Order: sequence, then structure tokens, then C-alpha cells
Amino acid sequence: MDELEKTIYKYALLNAIKHKGNGNPGAVMGAIMSSEPDLRKDAKKIGPISGKLVAKVNQMSLEEQESEITKLGVDLNDQKSKEKSNNKEKGLTDLPGSHDGIVMRFAPNPSGPLHIGHARAAVPNAEYVKRYNGKLILRIEDTDPKRIYPPAYDMIPEDLHWLGIEFNEIYYQSDRFPIYYEYAEKLIKIGAAYMCTCDGGDFKKLKDECESCPCRGNSPEENMELWKEFPTMKSGQAVLRVKTDINHKNPAIRDWVAMRIVDEEHPRIGTKYRIYPMMNFSVAIDDHLMGMSHVLRGKDHLANSEKQKYLYEHMGWDIPKFIHYGRLKMEDIALSTSKALNGIETGEYSGWDDPRLGTLRAIARRGIQAKTLHDLMIEIGVKMSDSAISWKKIYGLNRNILEEKANRYFFVPNPKKIEIVNLTESLNDNLNDNLSENSDKNSFSDDLNLPETIERPLHPDYLDRGNRKLVFDGEVYIPSDDLNDGITRLMDAVNINIKSNNISYDSKSFEEAREKKARIIQWVPANDNIKAKIVMSDASIVEGVCEASCKDLKIGDIVQFERFGFARLDEISNNELVFYFAHK
Repeated sequence: MDELEKTIYKYALLNAIKHKGNGNPGAVMGAIMSSEPDLRKDAKKIGPISGKLVAKVNQMSLEEQESEITKLGVDLNDQKSKEKSNNKEKGLTDLPGSHDGIVMRFAPNPSGPLHIGHARAAVPNAEYVKRYNGKLILRIEDTDPKRIYPPAYDMIPEDLHWLGIEFNEIYYQSDRFPIYYEYAEKLIKIGAAYMCTCDGGDFKKLKDECESCPCRGNSPEENMELWKEFPTMKSGQAVLRVKTDINHKNPAIRDWVAMRIVDEEHPRIGTKYRIYPMMNFSVAIDDHLMGMSHVLRGKDHLANSEKQKYLYEHMGWDIPKFIHYGRLKMEDIALSTSKALNGIETGEYSGWDDPRLGTLRAIARRGIQAKTLHDLMIEIGVKMSDSAISWKKIYGLNRNILEEKANRYFFVPNPKKIEIVNLTESLNDNLNDNLSENSDKNSFSDDLNLPETIERPLHPDYLDRGNRKLVFDGEVYIPSDDLNDGITRLMDAVNINIKSNNISYDSKSFEEAREKKARIIQWVPANDNIKAKIVMSDASIVEGVCEASCKDLKIGDIVQFERFGFARLDEISNNELVFYFAHK
């Protein structure tokens, strides 16, 4: 066993031991690619060897596997210790405080469907609730009519379902206005809130100088009278403010606005109300009434947490545990919901599932698995430092899942039809040469008979899935980019010699192709194929043909087109298959 095989064998044993004796070739491949970067150049060799060695390891008992790994000098206890350390560093740490009766929430604004940034909040909340057998609440925060995209009311639960997140209860803040009014009046009566009729600019000047505005000294009775008149006032004429420390070091926290006048029509409640709660007011009240034990939010909400604590203290409520996490940075992806909506309306994007967008719908359409995002968000955790993710990282995690799941097929992009002109003559010559040394004609019949049916496994590591069949008769489509002079091997078929667009038969065996350092390419029979096009991640379209076996695919199936990449079947139209490209 050479060094490469020893390395693969080690990872095969570790994977099998980790999973109670049953290893997985795809997981072994993924572990090697992530842990042994120097071996990535040997990926094509590692795949087949992994399959063989995992099969060998799986035939052993767990005790034999542990004995073998010890012979390789690997300390299992040390290995488990490292895994625990890595998980603790990367995964979700324990929540602070008591874990009895834990209640958490995911609270998006319905401005559009969910995107990767939302997964940053949704996944940890759901995972903590699962860990502590708690309750997860979905709260739609729709108290700003300007930021509401009505279809999002249905899209958000659908996106969470795709992500594998189920919630116990759902609330819409637009249904809770009477509750907000009730608590506004309670705050006024205890002197913790006041009606402010100051000009906004004048109030800011006073606030920045740590001075109270004239309205702050009004009695609860005077404020209640203004509160009752509030719905009849003009927009901007007054606001309700929550009293804080007027000398607070952060001016934004000084006497923040709790309620204001909104004259826009609301998609759900129309013009029923004019007095709308601000986010900090409605969120603090709802978090208390819904029994939130822990609140996960981005560190950009640190000031908001500080604001809300004043309301909790005024009302004598227990403050939930606030956990703030860092920003999620990602390059080359459109996460702005407003910009995406504008792009859809102008025709720049085809819809919310346009492959250039970072919505969960766009990601799912391309064949990125929900588990990929789940695992990524768990790995990032809820630490305060910012996290940067890349498509490369997402593709790597997704590849580990799809390697096992996706069956293999041939797709020829930008196809060029070729005919191997001297194929029959050459095969007959080979046959005659062989017959002079061997009288058993049947041993060469496979070489002679055309068309020849070539079988390839649907998955090299899972032969029980069966084979696909390609009919080879000397006329095939190959990628235009591969029409270059030199010896080229058509996978599992023959070796051809390309000279200035003249294609001739060269030889049959793979060994000869390897000796001549031939390129190895995919192909599709010219007389037995299906038209296909693949929508790429930049929304460009690659047209081509795929093998006839693809006719058995169903919408939603994910395949690996050899030498091209993973793709998801999105549509079957007029005998043409439309795929969305995932990644290499």
C-alpha cells in the first residue's frame, strides 16, 4: 500500500469507526479534501480508491477497524478529543442562564423571501430549541407598511420549511396593535413615557446636549389627554417617547420613540390604525408576553437591546438573556431584499429564485442542500466576531453531500458532431491480427459489432444503483472546446486521433490511451440523446445535449455531469431538459 492509499485507508477507518462500523466514500473524500489540501490535486485518483477501501473497511467488525487504526499510529482518544475541541470552537456553545422552559424566536420583516442572512438567525434559534427541548416562535414583524411585500407572508414559512425549521407558534405584529396601545397607556400612567410635540430637529439638539425637552415634564394626566388626541393629529405632529437616562453616553438611547403616526395603508389591516409602534417598543412587549428566555440578534442591535432594557425596568419585567453575534460577510451575492425586488420589477432578475440572488429559493433551485446551510451556520456559531463565508465554502460542504447522492451522466456543452471515419476498417484489421494468434473468434466479437452498447455505472461507489447505457456507432457529439488536435479518449469507448478536424480511430483500450497521454472526455451518441440547457450561476445559459438515460430523471433530481459539474433538473419542456447549475 503506497502513501496515498495509506492516507485514504486511515480516513476510511476513522469515518467507519465514527459511524459505528459503516463508512461512506463521499464523506471520506470530503474529509481528505478538507484536511489534506496537498492531496486535492489527486482528487480523481482518490475517488475510486476511496470506494474500494471503504468497501474493504466496511467488511471488518468495529473491533477490527479500531485495531487497524491503532496499527496506523492513530490514537482514537486523542482523535475524539480533537473533534470535541473543534466542535466547541466552531459550533454552538451552551446558552447562558437556565435552560428550563426555553423559548426563542425568529422574527423576520416580511419584505421578501428569506435569504442566507436570515439563515444566520433562524438556524441557531431552531437548533438551541431542539437541544433544550424548548419552544420556537415565528413572529412576523410587519409594523412598517413601507417594508412589506405581501407575498412574503406565505414565502417565509415555506422557506423555513425548506430549511428544515418547524416553529411551534406564529404571530403577526399587525394583529397586536390593541396590546401595544394597552402598554403605551400603562407606561404613560406610571410616568415612564410621555407625549412629545417638539419639532424633531429641536428635540435632537436638546437631546445631543443632554437636556430634557419641555414635554418631558408633563404630568401623566396631561400626557394621557394628548395620547387620546394622538389619532387625530397630523403626521409628525407628535410621538410617544419612553423615558431613559437623558445623560446616557449614547444619544440614540436617550428618550427613544415608542409610537408614531403612519398614514400609509397596511396590506393586512388597511387603514384601521394610524398610531404605529416602533420596532423597539413592539419587540420588547412581545418578547416579554411571549415568554422569551433568550434573544439572539446581530451585534448591530446592541443599542436596541440597551433601549429595550429601559422598558423592561419600567414595567418590572425580567430581562431575557441577550446574545449578540457578529455580521455575516459574503462576497459576490445580492442579499439586499429591496435591491432584489427592484431588479425583479425592472426585469434584471427573472424572479426571487434567479441564480444570482442569495435567497433560499435561488439557492434551492440550484441544488444547494438545506443541510449545507444548516451545517455552515452551526459551524459559524453565535460568536461576536464577524464571519466571512464564500461560495467556495458553500460548494465544498454541498459537494460532500451531493457526491453520494447524485448519479453520474454525460452532458456535452456546445456540442460538435464528429464521425470516426475509419472505425469499422480499423476494428476489422485488429480482429484479423488477433485471429492469426487466437482462433476463438468470439473473444473479439465485442470489438467488431457496431453499434456497441456501452454501460457505465450510475454511481461508481454505489454499483447497486445500476447502469446507464450509451449506444456507440462512431457518430457522437463532443464538446466544441475538446476538438483539439491530438489523441483523445471517448470515455469507455475508443481512442481517436484529431487532426485539423479530421477524426480517425486510433486504438481501443484505456491502457493505450494512458500510454499516449490522451485527454479523456465525455461524449453523447449523435443518434440517441436529449437536448438540454443549463442555467449557470450568473444566469447565462449553456446549451448542449445529454445522454438518453436522462429521460428517466424527474424534476428536482440532482445529477453530476461528468467533467462539467452538479446540476438540478428544473424543467422538462418540448423534449428539452432545463437544469440549474450548482457547482463543480
